[in-house]
Amino acid sequence: MAALRFLALDTDTVRRYQAGGPDANGQTPERATSSGGGLPCRHCLRQIPEGAPYLILAHRPFPQAQPYAEIGPIFLCAEPCERHPDSDTLPDMFAGMDRLIMRGYGHDQRIVYGTGDVVDTSQIEARAEALLARDDIAFVHLRSARNNCYQGRIERA
Repeated sequence: MAALRFLALDTDTVRRYQAGGPDANGQTPERATSSGGGLPCRHCLRQIPEGAPYLILAHRPFPQAQPYAEIGPIFLCAEPCERHPDSDTLPDMFAGMDRLIMRGYGHDQRIVYGTGDVVDTSQIEARAEALLARDDIAFVHLRSARNNCYQGRIERA
């Protein structure tokens, strides 16, 4: 089995968005105030608390545009937050989610067909280990099962 590493968004990217830098659609991130719950920050991997300002923006979690480089909405804390450290176990934020989409990507940054599945949260680590044991899988993305929003990345440790 492959040892895992769960990754939050990198701090340089997040700070650029927090400073008003353009998102994947070339727009300034929108600002809003959290009503509490259902707003996971992809940097600190915590729910954005009620009353806290947050950003809504389009993010492309790939180094360059190509047909499989999906763009979608994400939430971030509007104020600088501390990046969740890389972890070999599923970060707590995901424990409150019942299911996530998991999808394997090859070394060419493209979806490896047949790897996408909706997985119960309790099975994420086992499924990631199985996918990352394959030579043709470079990394795995976690996405919301309800809205397909990017949640995080899993790599081999």
